[in-house]
Amino acid sequence: MSKVKIDNNAFTYFMPMALVGAMVDNRPNFLAVAWLTRVNYKPPLMAVALGKTHFTNPGLRATKAFSVNIPGVDLAEKTDYCGLVSGKKVDKSKLFTVFTGETGAPMIEECRLCLDCRLIQTVDLPADELFIGEIVGAYADETCLTDGKPDVKKIDPFTLTMPDNGYWRVGEYVGKAWSLGKNAKA
Repeated sequence: MSKVKIDNNAFTYFMPMALVGAMVDNRPNFLAVAWLTRVNYKPPLMAVALGKTHFTNPGLRATKAFSVNIPGVDLAEKTDYCGLVSGKKVDKSKLFTVFTGETGAPMIEECRLCLDCRLIQTVDLPADELFIGEIVGAYADETCLTDGKPDVKKIDPFTLTMPDNGYWRVGEYVGKAWSLGKNAKA
């Protein structure tokens, strides 16, 4: 199989969709985000990259708290809307039932998995700010758990693909991590 050189602005193809929440001007605000990932095991850390001009950023810096809310496919339309309009002009929190955890960051009851994060570091990038937060609380719908753990099929999350800008439902199970490769030989 041969490779062809493509545009350097490549993506890791599938990016999980989430709604990042923060208190901004004393009210909850949510932003659709796909540039996020876990970046440390203990303590559990999340990194979220937000464009520098987003309305959410000053609130996140001021309160030193944010949430990562994982919507199911049933919330795809509302999630997309939260990426289309600015919190400066629209109170997007009215779309959801809002609750808070330990940090005071707003979270979304309708999202099947919510992570409450305390901001520990901000990294200034050329076009974005990378916010790194410690997960101090995790909340999941009981109906989305199997053996007490979040079940990806029950959560029914979706991803963003770029550069085609498409949303995709998570696919089929492939195998157990840190086990599937036991029979491979180098």
